[in-house]
Amino acid sequence: MPSPIGPIGIRSADGSITEIRFHAAETRSDTPPKCDVVWIAARQLEEYFAAERRSFDLPLAPAGTAFQQTVWRELTKIPYGGTISYGQLARTIGKPDAVRAVGAANGRNPFPIVIPCHRVIGSDGTLVGFGGGLDAKRFLLGLERGSLF
Repeated sequence: MPSPIGPIGIRSADGSITEIRFHAAETRSDTPPKCDVVWIAARQLEEYFAAERRSFDLPLAPAGTAFQQTVWRELTKIPYGGTISYGQLARTIGKPDAVRAVGAANGRNPFPIVIPCHRVIGSDGTLVGFGGGLDAKRFLLGLERGSLF
């Protein structure tokens, strides 16, 4: 699907979303996707980019280690428009020495935007590390903070 930060790909299997990725090849047509859950995900992302949606209600099927899934669950608790540092996130999950592992889990998030990894920043408040690129991260945070409109 097209988006303000570039094409986004959505994959599904067995009625669940299995992956959302940036920089996907543009394949959208005027007809809705054959899979209802992909259509629903695309619609919810469109609403998000229109500043009409703050959270997502999608069946997700994340594939990852127990540690990664713990990090991803914690990401969903970061408020819309809010941020947290990698160190704060590591402390929140009870692994204060696992800052790099938290960063790696964040980087392997299969559902960017839906599981808001863009809300994690450096300890000094700078924007660091994002699969969609720092311009996209800046855009998403600006969208959520209402500074784009």
